[in-house]
Amino acid sequence: MARSPGAGAPRGRTPGVATAHSTGRLRNATRRVASIAIVAALGVAACTTAPVQTPAPDGWAPIASGAERTLERYRWRLESATDTRGARIGAVSPSGARAFVFAFSGNQVVIDGGCNSMRGGFLIPSVGKLAFGRMAATMRACDGPLMHADAALGKLLAEPMGAALTTAEPPRLRLATPANDQLVFVGELTPEARYGAPTIAFLEVAPRRVPCNHPLIRDATCLQVRDRAFDAQGLPAGSPGPWRAFHGTIEGYTHQEGVRNVLRVKRFVRAPVPADASSYVYVLDLVVESETVKP
Repeated sequence: MARSPGAGAPRGRTPGVATAHSTGRLRNATRRVASIAIVAALGVAACTTAPVQTPAPDGWAPIASGAERTLERYRWRLESATDTRGARIGAVSPSGARAFVFAFSGNQVVIDGGCNSMRGGFLIPSVGKLAFGRMAATMRACDGPLMHADAALGKLLAEPMGAALTTAEPPRLRLATPANDQLVFVGELTPEARYGAPTIAFLEVAPRRVPCNHPLIRDATCLQVRDRAFDAQGLPAGSPGPWRAFHGTIEGYTHQEGVRNVLRVKRFVRAPVPADASSYVYVLDLVVESETVKP
């Protein structure tokens, strides 16, 4: 029997020609695929762009291995001390007291500013951590607030601390205890970083200042000093030099009238030399002798 041309095809459909109903389903499927592709693309974009959003908004970066060089280039002066609520820790920074200053060198840190000078080791055990070793301290007696400041600081440094640095000038160092008490320090370049390697000299400072000439200050007074020498065992060697007026200052040294001191100082060559300034910069390294002299 002869078959019609449409035999074998579903009724109502012409072979090879989509109906309006099937075309609509195809369009809907296409839209769904396109929507899924767009959502997937947005998801990929979100995943790839998220890390780019975050340099830390406050500019702090966790301390890491190699930061010892940065720590060593600066003296770090305590700028603020706050507790977990953000309130000032008065015990660490009593009114009228000198701010604590941390000086890092090698794997050692020296802390000045309270009653006694403290010295100990430190290390960076992991990213974002700074740990201090047991501190040795001088044994001066001071007013109560200064003694308490030393004790309060020592307590804060007893456990490894969170540590972060900023890279802006001047840089800042932030230390945080496990309880989130925070110490923030501002950095000042060391003389070594500014001027290069020093020579070591010894100066004896007379107990009383003397009148001296100064082009800008009327009735000026100056320290009176003379050169001293010591051998490898720390014993006096040779004869002291002649007394002379000392124009300028010795960084880190505060003269107390009536007290004679022998100082070990670092002497740096200043270049270029500013007008009306010495070609040398003197920085206190150690007080070798100290004696109160009656008038």
